[in-house]
Amino acid sequence: MTGHVPVLTAEALQFLQPARGGLFVDCTVGLGGHTRALLEAGATRVIGLDRDLDALAIARETLAPWHDRVELVHADYRALDDVLDRRGISLVDGALADLGVSSLQFDAPGRGFSFQRDEPLDMRMDRSGGDTAADLVARSSEEEMADAIFQYGEERFSRRIARAIAAARREAPIATTGQLAAIVRRVIPRRGYTRIDPATRTFQALRIWVNRELEGLDRFIETAARRLRAGARLVVITFHSLEDRIVKHTLRALERREAAVTVLTKKPVTPLDDEVQRNPRARSAKLRAAERVA
Repeated sequence: MTGHVPVLTAEALQFLQPARGGLFVDCTVGLGGHTRALLEAGATRVIGLDRDLDALAIARETLAPWHDRVELVHADYRALDDVLDRRGISLVDGALADLGVSSLQFDAPGRGFSFQRDEPLDMRMDRSGGDTAADLVARSSEEEMADAIFQYGEERFSRRIARAIAAARREAPIATTGQLAAIVRRVIPRRGYTRIDPATRTFQALRIWVNRELEGLDRFIETAARRLRAGARLVVITFHSLEDRIVKHTLRALERREAAVTVLTKKPVTPLDDEVQRNPRARSAKLRAAERVA
């Protein structure tokens, strides 16, 4: 898979300190870029989780030189407790979660994450089951769609968009990304140049909705922090404000509630200009970190 560049890698390594060795968990292993960096920097062993089977297959190739030090698991990051319990592991030496959509998901034909091509409206990170975006668009009420587009996409024209989707599906099923993007573009007022396509926020909202991206994120952070041994650190990388807000507030709440957890990033770490120039998709990334001190 070409074109995949892991984001904020140097910064993540600076916080995680894999040179000390030990067992690390990459809770969203994706195509394997961050895990490879952890291993090259000295991590003794890495358990990599991902709910995307296609990504895991590529990660297995990427990480083949370290096959005896890596275990890849088909699992949602929110299943961290179960994954570790099944292996008899109580504590780890570091945990990383990169919550962004991978290049594979955006770029591979047939995934339905992007409106750059007209293809089936899928958007599932885990294609082994669950509703597609087309399923949600077909059966959700107009009010449910409007609420989701507003909440997850922060789209101020959400009511107008939901009304247009409901009207269009009465004529024919909305089955492709091109159909949906065209509906959204028709109903959003155009006032001169805009940096993003009018359909962007609606597609983000549907992706978050389909994959339940915000559901249980706070509990995952609490779980990951609890699984750290003393001195170990948790790093979470987000790509939109809704996720970052949850990460920030959950880490702060943990710090207030548990003297054993210290937030290391009072403000999020963001990519340097040269990284954004090399990889424009990094521009919205934010990294937050915490340490278990006892």
